Amino acid sequence: MATKTKTKSSSNAADKAVEEEIEITPEVKRLTEEEMSELTIEDLPGVGPATAEKLRDAGYEELLAIAVMTPADLAESAELGEAVASKIIMASKKMANIGGFVSGDALLERRREVLKLSSKVQSIDDLLGGGFETQALVEVYGEFGSGKTQIGHQLAVNCTLPLAEGGLEGEVFYIDTEDTFRPERITQMARGHGLDPEAVLKKIHVARAYNSAHQMLLVDEIKRASKGLNVKMVIVDSLTSHFRAEYIGRGMLANRQQKLNKHLKELKQLADINNALILVTNQVHSRPDAMWGDPTKPIGGHVLAHASTFRLYLRKAKGGRRIARLVDSPNLPDGECIYQVCEDGLRD
Repeated sequence: MATKTKTKSSSNAADKAVEEEIEITPEVKRLTEEEMSELTIEDLPGVGPATAEKLRDAGYEELLAIAVMTPADLAESAELGEAVASKIIMASKKMANIGGFVSGDALLERRREVLKLSSKVQSIDDLLGGGFETQALVEVYGEFGSGKTQIGHQLAVNCTLPLAEGGLEGEVFYIDTEDTFRPERITQMARGHGLDPEAVLKKIHVARAYNSAHQMLLVDEIKRASKGLNVKMVIVDSLTSHFRAEYIGRGMLANRQQKLNKHLKELKQLADINNALILVTNQVHSRPDAMWGDPTKPIGGHVLAHASTFRLYLRKAKGGRRIARLVDSPNLPDGECIYQVCEDGLRD
């Protein structure tokens, strides 16, 4: 019992020392993007070596990464008091100049940072206004064999291309939940574009997720890896597979949706911080009560529908062709296009 009291006392003393270290003044200078790029977390007012070490151990090295966190999440991951975490986040927000109102022209200027990843299929790129946007979460759903994984493989290859060729010149992280990633397919697609398959495969980092908790943990691993790599795309294939298998019945629905919502939020943070594209594939179910129209509906409900920036519905057509329908977009009209899955990749 005495040992427990001593441990608790030591922990309280450590927390108190950290809290005393965090004395953030109300006036924090707002910085430009150029100034922010030169800063480290030690530049936050009142953050000393002890707190900085805790933040780095938790994978937080950039002001923007801290600014978009909630106090509860930062406190839990960095082992800080919630009050301390709240002060750190507030200082990061002020220095990063986020969270306030900006004029429309300033927002338009910020949107110029958004990049477009080409699918190398003209009809798909036209449907998406020039390609798949960074800083966005794109959901691709459809029944089995509709080509969801094929799009993921193709975009993974294209992401490694230079910007001038429609790529993002970056690294790809692929979370595989259904054991569908095939390096042989990447090799075929790379050769189809005249690329070195070995060089392409080195830029694609794959992890097999064995359950929903592991799947969410892998996002944290990507955050840590992004400190030393130019992460430009994250693929989750498929997003809902484990959640659907583990949370069964209406009694588990609320817990499933809460976990899924948190997972999507963390993925979107990766997109914003790294100016990256998040592509998630999704399973579907058939509505038995549908009297007319297409009974196929995506899993995930309104939580996933609201979190997705763009939603693409894939379905099979005759002659080995596929139809991609843009179901939802913040700025583009609904539409459809036809493409084919060939031996060397996707084609018009």
